[in-house]
Amino acid sequence: MAATLRFAPSPNGRLHLGHVYSARLNAELAEKLGGKFLLRIEDIDTTRCTSALTEACMDDLAWLGFRWETPVRIQSEHFADYAAAQARLMEQGLLYPCFCTRRQVEETSTARDPDGAPIYSGTCKHLVDAQSRIAAGEAHAWRLDMAKAISAPLEYVAFSLPEMTLTAVSADPAVWGDAVLVRKDTPTSYHLSVVVDDALQGITHVVRGQDLEASTSIHVLLQQLLGLPTPLYHHHELLQDDEGRKLSKSLSSRSITELRAAGETPESVLGLLP
Repeated sequence: MAATLRFAPSPNGRLHLGHVYSARLNAELAEKLGGKFLLRIEDIDTTRCTSALTEACMDDLAWLGFRWETPVRIQSEHFADYAAAQARLMEQGLLYPCFCTRRQVEETSTARDPDGAPIYSGTCKHLVDAQSRIAAGEAHAWRLDMAKAISAPLEYVAFSLPEMTLTAVSADPAVWGDAVLVRKDTPTSYHLSVVVDDALQGITHVVRGQDLEASTSIHVLLQQLLGLPTPLYHHHELLQDDEGRKLSKSLSSRSITELRAAGETPESVLGLLP
């Protein structure tokens, strides 16, 4: 199978140098392996993600010289694929509805997941009136019954750059607790949609930031439960600002759009990368 890699930004803000660094690693590895480089737009948050930001993302990448296979997969156009995956997990009895608010989850939690969010205490796990509440239209998410889902130890294969040395890594999805796989406000989640998309697009190598390394454990579990292939993974360093904070949209890190407006060229912008 030919190598296939993807850069998958969320259009909820402008691209910054951290995004470009990740995109370049993916594009360069795809070229090195004689494979394909895909662009995927992860816009399941249809409130914060907009078509204007999607167009700006593509424009910035094209200006920098990136070229990708078409058509581009736009996640918001494929909710039916994620619903099908949800149905398969429900058939296995692995999902349960959760009606709790964020405040309720916070108040009853005694631990934190790798992202620092409260781990769910299981309040809704054994409700007897869940179906009647759903029928009444009460807002709910769907959580993975983690204890039931894990049947054996899991591992995945990580690779280094540029050597491509392979290493077996133990996966520990239990650290996420009963994670939300279908949100109240969106008929999927990052975890579910990324696993489905990677399989549908034939992704063989996933290159993404270290901030998503812990997520790989739950992704490997979902791949097993859904009968999907597991790619090879590499989690690269995160670029930081002058204060040692990772570049991010939430910190208003200087965007590619701003750099372009300031007179930078594609060459000078790429020259800012490690």
